[in-house]
Amino acid sequence: MRPLYDLLIVGGGINGAGIARDAAGRGLAVLLCEQDDLASHTSSASTKLIHGGLRYLEHFAFGMVRKALAERETLLAAAPHIMQPLEFVVPHDAGQRPAWLIRLGLFIYDHLARRRRLPASRAIDLRSHPAGQPLQARFHRGFVYADGWVDDARLVVLNAVGAAESGAKILTRTACTALAVAGGRWQATLRQADGREERIEARAVVNAAGPWAVQFRERIAGIRHSSDLRLIKGSHIIVPALFDHPYAYLLQAPDRRVVFAIPYEGRYTLIGTTDVEHHGEPGPVTASPEEIAYLCDVVSRSFGKPLRSADVIASYAGIRPLQKDESSDPSGISRDYRIEFDRREAPLLSVIGGKITTYRRLAEETVDKVCVALERKLPRWTAGAALPGGDLPGGDFERFADGVIAAHPWADPAMLRRMARAYGSRIARILSGVQDVSGLGAQVLPGLHERELAYLHDEEWARTAEDVLWRRSKLGLGLPADAVTRLQDWIATHWR
Repeated sequence: MRPLYDLLIVGGGINGAGIARDAAGRGLAVLLCEQDDLASHTSSASTKLIHGGLRYLEHFAFGMVRKALAERETLLAAAPHIMQPLEFVVPHDAGQRPAWLIRLGLFIYDHLARRRRLPASRAIDLRSHPAGQPLQARFHRGFVYADGWVDDARLVVLNAVGAAESGAKILTRTACTALAVAGGRWQATLRQADGREERIEARAVVNAAGPWAVQFRERIAGIRHSSDLRLIKGSHIIVPALFDHPYAYLLQAPDRRVVFAIPYEGRYTLIGTTDVEHHGEPGPVTASPEEIAYLCDVVSRSFGKPLRSADVIASYAGIRPLQKDESSDPSGISRDYRIEFDRREAPLLSVIGGKITTYRRLAEETVDKVCVALERKLPRWTAGAALPGGDLPGGDFERFADGVIAAHPWADPAMLRRMARAYGSRIARILSGVQDVSGLGAQVLPGLHERELAYLHDEEWARTAEDVLWRRSKLGLGLPADAVTRLQDWIATHWR
């Protein structure tokens, strides 16, 4: 007899994981399958911001911005370990948007939704403000506004952890290869990476396949009237730190796009993003030389020290699946979402578009529709709930991290702070009962011990060196060139 679930979710990005957490928390029997690792595509390739999208005000997307700004407050409260407030400096460039327009946009941004955790925007004198120091001397005036920063891949993983703790089954490296309706239920074939197959039944299906959403609905579910997506590639570069203060920058480019320069992982600056139309099938992508040069040029127009492609130490790119519209400018395409409902003999819902900031609300609305289709009255619950590890006393990460360091004087403080940031209160699952560094097991790579690796495998679905070094953490940035090979060799002998 095939296992029966209330809901099958296809796609382990932020939308799929968020829907799984919401649905499982309401009491639905949930299975999520992801063809690769959690957050292995678009959801780990963002600019890592929890924001309303200041630049979308120019496109009069007030409703989308308001919705995102309201969610910004909710998310900052839910996960203070992986999210934090971040202030952005906008240098006024006399050749770009006029100062009055920037100030008006910031005023609207301040007041579109209620702010509880973030300060209002303000004007600054860049000749005396610390953020003016690395900029070219031609910049005298600037503005500061606040948004949020998030570890995007960990946000996905924590939603999946929350879903699993509420009873959901999470299957990574498992593709849904066939889907058909029989007897009023979906019959699904799930294929693992080693070729093994499992057949399950589900009362409803959510298509959260991101860039693959249209292909999944047409080729797997057999629904031919699919909406189109516009696939937009966004690329980012990582360079040695361009400044030593805590502010980020929003830089205006000559083509009227904006580029962010963000403090990253202590020793680096993250710069992005581009908007380039992607044609053809979705799949893994990389930052092109032209995109890297574009980002370097935008930064070089504003910073005193020119940035060259040779300075780039890492880059990444992802494909954003956006609602198709008539905009000729990829940066002007709406980042809002749509939930499309195909009833037929059994309900299938497809998530189209969206952005990381509004994932929780998207998930909530999707599960509402699932509940209606299944004739289940199950209340919403995620708006005031902490994500796993986010239940820090007073929501104060710095105080929490200082407490972890003080309680474990035998450990490297930098390692403990990194772990506190990643796991929040769940760090106790790794450190509980450990009295000295030997209790963490062998050090497999600098700052990475066997006990943490066991946690990542057993509770966060990590299976490869890339999972560990680039999605569950960003340790890959600072480790030796042979780190991936060394860790993969260890994994081959310790993980089954």
